[in-house]
Amino acid sequence: MRLSFLAALASVALGVVPGGGFAGLAATPVAAAAPDQANFRAFLDGLRGRAMAAGITRATLDAVIPTLSYNPRVVALDRAQPGGNPAAGAAPAIAPFAPYRIRHVDADRIRRGRARYRDLRPRLAAIEAKTGVPESITMAIYGHETGYGTFTGDFDLLRSLASLAYEGRRRELFTGEWIATMLLLQRGIPRTQLKGSWAGATGYPQFLPSMYLRLAVDGDGDGRIDIWRSEPDALASIGNYLLNAGWKPHVPWGVAVRVPAGFDRAAIASRLKSPRCPRVIERHSRWLTIAEWRRLGIVMVGSPVPAETEMASLIEPDGPNATAYLLTTNYRTILDYNCSNFYGLSVGLLADAIAQ
Repeated sequence: MRLSFLAALASVALGVVPGGGFAGLAATPVAAAAPDQANFRAFLDGLRGRAMAAGITRATLDAVIPTLSYNPRVVALDRAQPGGNPAAGAAPAIAPFAPYRIRHVDADRIRRGRARYRDLRPRLAAIEAKTGVPESITMAIYGHETGYGTFTGDFDLLRSLASLAYEGRRRELFTGEWIATMLLLQRGIPRTQLKGSWAGATGYPQFLPSMYLRLAVDGDGDGRIDIWRSEPDALASIGNYLLNAGWKPHVPWGVAVRVPAGFDRAAIASRLKSPRCPRVIERHSRWLTIAEWRRLGIVMVGSPVPAETEMASLIEPDGPNATAYLLTTNYRTILDYNCSNFYGLSVGLLADAIAQ
């Protein structure tokens, strides 16, 4: 999630709650009526020309399309996302970050992350040397996405993506991902392996199928790219993703800070409108150097602290009188992976805890 297809689509395709303030909150699925199966099949038949233009053979289409049926559950899950149901009214107020942090940067996840970090250290060091992405950041994303490989989702990708393409709200997105999944199948990846989240994220890194095609890499040198069973491939692919998204070596993601009483927040408000993740990034201040933040009275309470010349923006995810964070451009790269402030902050904090 510079290009990142995932950046623009992460809030949908990775099951992330957009806006940075609703992640982790339960939503009530909106019932999705099953369509007439003949209409659903006709819709898929209508995609044949586009699929064949992308390189999918008639034989592959003939083998798969008759096996697909509409899945109302994934459509209900999609509609349950904030903004997914126009009839639901205004989005709820932004929740505080602290409860999310407690659940996602917890002692068990830190403990397991440190253990896997020790086990994978030589491999992680090689990935960092090649990409500049810190070992701990790669591990934190691995931990957040799939619990260090313990859960990757059990939805049949082809059925889920076909259902979401038919449903129409994000037809172009899910049609493209359905075609990408068909390409994976045609390349020899068994359908039994093409499982993942309801919205199509798959494997240890929870890549969309199109991201696998673009950015997944062979991390163990066996000539195959297997993000479902090979940790080296999965971790190298995470590093390659962040490198492609613009990771800047030797720069921390951010640092915890204390904002002084009486701080003039209006003076540091950003006047820019981000073209991507606007509801997430609108919570960030304008960019200033670390030295400029110090002169405004911001006190660094975490570590490591970015260089004095490094640019950073301020976020107060729990409001005034609580821990705030200065965020570097590398934090924006984490948002490319998953466009949620709660996710970005918890990845950074988990990475710092794992590395201690």
